[in-house]
Amino acid sequence: MDQGFEKLKVLFVDSTHPLLPEKLIGAGLECDYRPEITLTLVEKTIHLYDGIVIRSKFPLNRDLLEKATRLKFIGRVGSGLENIDVEYAESKNIVCYNAPEGHRDATGEHAVGLLLSLLNNICKANEEVKKGQWFREVNRGLEIMGKTIGIIGYGNTGRCFARCLSGFNARVLAYDKYRFNYADQFVTESVMDDLFSDCDILSLNTPLTPETRHLVNNEFINRFKKNIYIVNVSRGSIINTSDLVQNLKTGKIRGAALDVLEYEKTNFEELHRNNLPDEYQFLLEHPRVILTPHIAGWTHESNKRLAEVMSTKIIQSFGSII
Repeated sequence: MDQGFEKLKVLFVDSTHPLLPEKLIGAGLECDYRPEITLTLVEKTIHLYDGIVIRSKFPLNRDLLEKATRLKFIGRVGSGLENIDVEYAESKNIVCYNAPEGHRDATGEHAVGLLLSLLNNICKANEEVKKGQWFREVNRGLEIMGKTIGIIGYGNTGRCFARCLSGFNARVLAYDKYRFNYADQFVTESVMDDLFSDCDILSLNTPLTPETRHLVNNEFINRFKKNIYIVNVSRGSIINTSDLVQNLKTGKIRGAALDVLEYEKTNFEELHRNNLPDEYQFLLEHPRVILTPHIAGWTHESNKRLAEVMSTKIIQSFGSII
């Protein structure tokens, strides 16, 4: 690297594994690690940076990106890009990176854990035993073996979920509107009509887009021939919660395991607690609903792997550039 030239400057607005800034610095980039920074301050200083690394702290919308006159890349340490105006960023020749490869295995494992807990009443039975109650017959469970599981979205997390299921002797179908010829040893490539006809269990593994927002609504749910279980480790707003609750009440939805809720704030760190509807309370109290706080993929191993994936992508394009 020639001396006398300014290094590319990267602003970190969210916390990440320390490996990520370490690797970028080692590749010749200058990193300003400021996970405590406010949006107001970012708006005032983003013009000073060539790159920005974010998780979900706030949206990188058009108004903010217009101020980013030097910006060359955005690194989103996660999978979804819905908090970034990707179309506008790309119109300004800003490259947008994400890292779904980093937490796909953890997300697949978590989805299986949710499903096992749901079918076998594990969370409910655990609470009962801790209260001194020993109920066996009412907690008789169901096996994954022999069931038909439908996966919507056969990208990184959908594929890993299918792989994790491979030892359970279930029939696994997958539908992905934007992928073709993806059948493998874990899954049968299918159309939605196959899922509607055959599924016992539905897993949502698709990004949140205008097309998938409230994809799972009353009309969608009632196209399934059987009463089904739902697992969601993607985004909360893919499910219309009001319609989910309605179908839990009728029994069309036999149970739901949700790592995500549409009541989450943009940063995924908390809920909109001042505006939670009655449906949320219903989910809390329902014995066949399991909730986790957006932690599918949130493991110590994936934290490091996300950093490795993101650093590789950035360094391949921008390492040692002056």
